[in-house]
Amino acid sequence: MRPILLQGHERSLTQIKFNRDGDLLFSCSKDHVINVWYTHNGERLGTYDGNNGTVWTVDVDSESLFMVSGAADNTLRLWNVATGKCLYTWEFPTAVKRVAFSEDDNQVVCITEQRMGHQCAIRVFNINRSGDGTKQSKEPAHMFNPIGSKATVCAFTAQPNIIITGHESGKVSLFNVKTGEEINNNERAHSEVVTDLQLSPDKTYCITSSKDKSARIHDTKTLMVIKTFTTETPLNSAALAPNRPYVLLGGGQEAMQVTTTSLRQGKFETRFWHKVFEEEVGRVKGHFGPINTIAVHPKGTYYASGGEDGFVRVHHFDESYFKTELYGDLQIED
Repeated sequence: MRPILLQGHERSLTQIKFNRDGDLLFSCSKDHVINVWYTHNGERLGTYDGNNGTVWTVDVDSESLFMVSGAADNTLRLWNVATGKCLYTWEFPTAVKRVAFSEDDNQVVCITEQRMGHQCAIRVFNINRSGDGTKQSKEPAHMFNPIGSKATVCAFTAQPNIIITGHESGKVSLFNVKTGEEINNNERAHSEVVTDLQLSPDKTYCITSSKDKSARIHDTKTLMVIKTFTTETPLNSAALAPNRPYVLLGGGQEAMQVTTTSLRQGKFETRFWHKVFEEEVGRVKGHFGPINTIAVHPKGTYYASGGEDGFVRVHHFDESYFKTELYGDLQIED
């Protein structure tokens, strides 16, 4: 599996994201910069400059026309993907930790941090896609404060106006954005902070990762835990491989928390687990620090990981990856 090393950030990665077509990869980092790359050869297409703090999160719409980013300078920004121009900036009292487009690209959900007397807030903005995108409404269409533990990650579900959220306490919830009502929750989804949440292509289930060293697959309607993958290291990211029954997990003990140096030190791996059997099937080494974010190409032909070391590594899967007997000797009957 040949990796392409993308060197475009001076500090650790916070999130990476493929566009719908999979030909572009967006990466954001603590160096205030957002980069966009061609995925097939790792060439940098351009940068999006303008943030004055860590860019925590980024998402791109299905047409690769607009991109949104959330940053520690307390802004949510809308960008033109092709020109790199910032079209609109929303300002908040605290940092924006997570952003996501809705399925129809007409709405963006964002989570703002709980700080300095301000509660954690979830806001949904209507995106005006007509014209050049600079005429946006300053006020959110919906806004509410989740009661209890603050939200850390979120995404729109397949049901209209319903978002799924992961929280600092380890809870996973469903909220109606119009009313701000918590429709359903699983308080014991994880025992520590939820660090990532990624939906399946059809949005019927999602995977979450947590500092409690586990990743879990949940039904997005009932929030029932379907599968659990338990590792020996705090996890920062979890992704689902389309077309193959694998999940990819990334994490690693943070340097300041390492008390003993083990044999595997300096080897921070992406872990592949079998989605159905809940068994680890392989690891890919490469990063020199914890893996902060993982994304899989929409067609499942390659994946990318972004690390604390400031590198993004794009791995194209070998032929053997697509030829393996997925279920051992078991034959799947139609």
